[in-house]
Amino acid sequence: MKFAVIGGTGLIGSLVVKKLNAAGHEAVPYSQSTGVDIITGKGLDEAVAGADTVINLTNSPAFDETSLAFFQTSMDNILAAGKKGGVRHAVILSIVGVDQVPELDYYRAKALQENVLAAGPIPYSIVRATQFMEFIEPTMSWTTEGDTVRLPATPIQPIAADDVADAVAEVAAGAPLNGIRDVAGPEVFPLDELGRITLAHGSTGRTVVTDPTAGLFAAVKGDVLTSPTAHRAPTPYATWLASTTS
Repeated sequence: MKFAVIGGTGLIGSLVVKKLNAAGHEAVPYSQSTGVDIITGKGLDEAVAGADTVINLTNSPAFDETSLAFFQTSMDNILAAGKKGGVRHAVILSIVGVDQVPELDYYRAKALQENVLAAGPIPYSIVRATQFMEFIEPTMSWTTEGDTVRLPATPIQPIAADDVADAVAEVAAGAPLNGIRDVAGPEVFPLDELGRITLAHGSTGRTVVTDPTAGLFAAVKGDVLTSPTAHRAPTPYATWLASTTS
């Protein structure tokens, strides 16, 4: 099968391209660096022409309300190019619980992206993943002051990027779901506890203070970012954490 992977040079995209090609498919990465602009549409027709499946792994450059316009425009352009080019399957990566946190502009934007895809002209699949393990340290940096990291106790079910890429590649190579598949890590942690585990591994001298008002995840109410029914990825957080310094 031939895959056009839009956003194929990023964290997940590059892994998906590698996995699909290793499985004997033809997966080609596209991004602004290869001359494809999903907002203006430049290069899109050429990128998706002849592809069986288009995988959209691009992300908004900002997490504020401008992300709504980004996902609306980019999905409209990708779907139009895909229909013109004869694409038979369109896949995106989204977030578990994305429709449960309307207080966050970025989550509303990702929910919009899902809706645009589902209403579009191409059979589709949505892979929703829980929070990436790779994003825990950046999440902590947003709320760090000196040696103190402030984090809420929001339940998180972290998943390794490599496991996310496995899920995306598997779904993309299959028949369109015309629906959603949730994937999640094997363990659930309060975010503040996950921060303490991370800092203990790194010996950075920082400490975590539980603060229900701190950071992006302060807006999350209840246990909506985890999924007991999701497909469980195999990598525990401790295993992934150890691999980052091995």
